[in-house]
Amino acid sequence: MTSGRHGPGYSNRRVDDPALGPVLARYVGQVAAELDVPAESIGYEVSDTATAYVGLAQQWPEQPERDLMLVWDEQFGWYVAVEAELPGETPFVLAYLAGEAVPAPAAVAKFVADAIAGRATHRDRPVLPPTDRGALASRMDGTSHANR
Repeated sequence: MTSGRHGPGYSNRRVDDPALGPVLARYVGQVAAELDVPAESIGYEVSDTATAYVGLAQQWPEQPERDLMLVWDEQFGWYVAVEAELPGETPFVLAYLAGEAVPAPAAVAKFVADAIAGRATHRDRPVLPPTDRGALASRMDGTSHANR
C-alpha cells in the first residue's frame, strides 16, 4: 500500500477480485465528483477487505486544523472521520451512513454535509449483512449507470 498527503495508506491496486476493483473505482470516483474532490485525493483497495478513501476539502468546525476523510468499507459502509495525526492513532469517526452498503453518490454527499454540520447522523458503527463481492460490484455498477 502507498501513503499520500490525504491517504491513510490506500493505493489503487486491484487485488483479489478483478470484478470489484474497476467498479469500485468508478463508484468512488462518482462519490468524489459529487463532493468536488479531485481524483488525486481518492484511493481504493480490494484485498482481504475492500475499502475506499476520499480526502475531503471541508473542515470540521470543532477541529478545523485537522483533515477530514470519507471512508468506505465493505463491512461498515461509508463514514466520515477526522484523520489521524500520528502513526497508530485511530481516526475519530464523526458519523456512519446507515442503510445500505452502496448508496447513490448524491446520498453520500448529503451524508457528508450533514455529518460535518452536526445534523442528525448515526454514531454507532453499523454491521452490514455479509454480501458477496459479485453482488457488491453489481450494485455499484447499477449505481454508476444510474448516475451517468
